[in-house]
Amino acid sequence: MDNRPIGIFDSGVGGLTVARAIIDQLPHENITYIGDTAHSPYGTKPIEDVRRYSMDIMGKLVNSGVKMLVIACNSATSAALADARQRFELEMGIPVVEVIRPAVRRAVRTTKNGKVGVIATQATINSGSYQDSFTAAPQIELTTKACPKFVELVEEGITAGAQAQAVAEEYLADFRDADVDTLVLGCTHYPLLSGVISYTMGSGVALVSSADETARDVYRELATRDLFADRAEPTREFFATGNPKGFGQLARRFLGPIVGQTRSAKELLS
Repeated sequence: MDNRPIGIFDSGVGGLTVARAIIDQLPHENITYIGDTAHSPYGTKPIEDVRRYSMDIMGKLVNSGVKMLVIACNSATSAALADARQRFELEMGIPVVEVIRPAVRRAVRTTKNGKVGVIATQATINSGSYQDSFTAAPQIELTTKACPKFVELVEEGITAGAQAQAVAEEYLADFRDADVDTLVLGCTHYPLLSGVISYTMGSGVALVSSADETARDVYRELATRDLFADRAEPTREFFATGNPKGFGQLARRFLGPIVGQTRSAKELLS
């Protein structure tokens, strides 16, 4: 048994979709979540900056005593996964779980016509992370597109209505033209727009979010390493590097009372 928390981070509220899936599948685990709202969004920033922010956040989580790191952000995964695995997993024994390969696995299993779309941030698309991950399935015809306005909508709390619909129509026309039957939501913010995305793409297109698959990877890592927590009442702490009050209000709007009180990330090591 290991009651140390699982450390999860994202540039903002999007990673809470991953945290929610982990809590659903592993309800007895303790959680420490950081939203790096001081630097959000990651997807429009140079990859070197995203790597630096990500490694700093993960270092803070490790120093606070977590037993696992979950990079609940596609842009951060693209920028920092290799460095994180070297520093924290290989050198320090802290397992690192990410969100890209779980989504690719699900998409390959889901598609019927072999035509898959990926929507993501500019940083993720530019990194080629999804393109590289799909090379193991050469039968897949892949269409990708950066959709930065989707993150802006979510961070502003806009997940439905005319504005969201107009942005979805702008971004998703290429995927309809490409006849994709499976669309990967390659940013953890995007599941919060799944209603408008699904409406725009049509009922015949399956949406793939990495959240559930990532939570399964977390479960497998805990089982393999015998790191499960005991069945005591779990502790779930949420921190923001920017304004914790604003982050907390938006997070509770999307995910409800599991978020609880949010605090400044400066308190994490105090």
